[in-house]
Amino acid sequence: MKALTFKRYGKSPDIDLAQVARPTIKADELLVEVHAAGLNPIDNMIPTGMFKPVLKFQLPAIMGSDLAGVVTEVGSAVTRFKVGDAIFASLFDLGNGSIAEFAAVPERVAAPKPDALDFVQAASIPMVGLTSWQALKERAHLEPGQKVFIPAGSGGIGTFAIQLAKHLGAKVATTTSTTNVPLVRSLGADEVVDYKKQAFEHVLGGYDVVLGTTRGDAIEKSIGILKAGGKIVSLVGPLDKAFAKARRMNLLLTFVLGLMSRKIIGLAKKNHVSYSFLFVRPQGAQLHDIGKLIDAGHIKPVIDQVFAFEQAGQALEYLAQGRSKGKVVVKIK
Repeated sequence: MKALTFKRYGKSPDIDLAQVARPTIKADELLVEVHAAGLNPIDNMIPTGMFKPVLKFQLPAIMGSDLAGVVTEVGSAVTRFKVGDAIFASLFDLGNGSIAEFAAVPERVAAPKPDALDFVQAASIPMVGLTSWQALKERAHLEPGQKVFIPAGSGGIGTFAIQLAKHLGAKVATTTSTTNVPLVRSLGADEVVDYKKQAFEHVLGGYDVVLGTTRGDAIEKSIGILKAGGKIVSLVGPLDKAFAKARRMNLLLTFVLGLMSRKIIGLAKKNHVSYSFLFVRPQGAQLHDIGKLIDAGHIKPVIDQVFAFEQAGQALEYLAQGRSKGKVVVKIK
């Protein structure tokens, strides 16, 4: 079969379409004919080697995590799906990729494709949906009436997280450029800071939750807009000791991550707020619940561009520019 692969880590990962063996499924897996694959910023980071100590791949490795497609074969232990079912899933952190004609998908990470979405739309959802769900519902326990700051509201995570936070009853603030203000308002943002005109830390205050989505010093600045008892859930780091322990990392890596996060955790404690790093995990049951919200009309996908399978490399290059409004998707079938 054809797949988008990278052959090595570093500055020249040799990303290209290649012929690889079709996956052989295990007893608890589905063989899925992939119709579309959603792209995420981490897809560009993995080949650099940045996550080599955390994410394990056998090279050459198939790229991508999110997919939507049709089940063509089921393992002997599969009980929830049958051949012909339309599903969507995230393969993130499972050692295999989605930008391919076929993918082996563990039953536990798959969910029925929402009826309201086509395959391209469905493929745009898994990672941003699961990340938003796990950050806002599981980690932050966002409640109706609370105030949440979600920076970069026009990006992949932002466009989904704003809608989920509004569904949970929160008041939402975000940042974006002038041209994207109408988009984030249409998604439900109550307060919009045009970062080209104002600094969010000079405008916002009294917030309960911050979703850390932007690199640089934004996380540290976010501490100042939180009320006592507030929470920062960061998707961009720094990684912390809790993450290292959850991943069963060795003592040296645990120590190093503790050093990396010591400054931000210290600042947070000084201001009576908490900091934690979130690494999304694939979860079919949560994805099923997200699908129900989509079918009910509470959340709609936002897609910037769709690329043909042969343009998958160009799609990653476009995503790396950081200007997309919503998601970038590769249509495979």
